[in-house]
Amino acid sequence: MPTVIAFIAGLLFSFGLVISQMVNPSKVINFLNITGTWDPSLAFVMLGAIAVFASGFFVLKPNKPLFNSEFDLPSKTNIDKPLIIGAVLFGLGWGITGICPGPALANISGLSPKIWGFICMMLVGMTIANKVKQHK
Repeated sequence: MPTVIAFIAGLLFSFGLVISQMVNPSKVINFLNITGTWDPSLAFVMLGAIAVFASGFFVLKPNKPLFNSEFDLPSKTNIDKPLIIGAVLFGLGWGITGICPGPALANISGLSPKIWGFICMMLVGMTIANKVKQHK
């Protein structure tokens, strides 16, 4: 059952990405271009998502998730060099291409060579990160 719920949540998330145009790289790049052709519409998408989350989390104040025995929170909370490097690389990739992993996966159905290239490079980056992590 948890797999079915996760699939439905992922499907709903991908529909939201498509409807909000967050899968459109030029829309994302225009949102990030605050000194040029800035398009603030994605800020409203983010604010809407925050409002939905806040209404469910802070108003209902759940003691545990609906479909799990407890919340799965990260045990590591310090800001370290790998976190900063990863965040910078993620931000650079997102700013250059206008694509991040969620929208890239939602765009698979479009069969765009650009999306497939992005996904291949994302997998290469994940493999390199795992190799670096194993050598420490």
